[in-house]
Amino acid sequence: MDETERVEVTDIRVPYRDIDMTGRLHNAAYLAYAETALSHFWRYRPPLEDEPHFHATKIELRLHDPLGLDDKARLAVRIDKIGGKSIGFNVAIERDETLCAEVEIIWAATDPESGDPVGLPEDIRDWLYGYLK
Repeated sequence: MDETERVEVTDIRVPYRDIDMTGRLHNAAYLAYAETALSHFWRYRPPLEDEPHFHATKIELRLHDPLGLDDKARLAVRIDKIGGKSIGFNVAIERDETLCAEVEIIWAATDPESGDPVGLPEDIRDWLYGYLK
């Protein structure tokens, strides 16, 4: 794994609390890890005064090779889709160079007060294009 820090990459070591009785990572932990990586990535977006709120409208988990205790996992956030009012993220979870899981998360932009769907701000849209796969 490349040791260069990038905003779209987060490293995690699997702790005991996230392991089930069979020695594998709990399914829900994959989602928690993906949300941690997405939160890290999102911190680097351009600052906006009137930023919309974002919430998940779809979450899909695909498991390939289970993670276990003390595994070092690398999570890479990629932009899969940029819609008029939504963003599609794909978080790849790898151990060494083996793909262990993929998490697809779609966020919708909404007005903070009314909750109505709104368009993505141009500054955020432009920033996201730099990570589009």
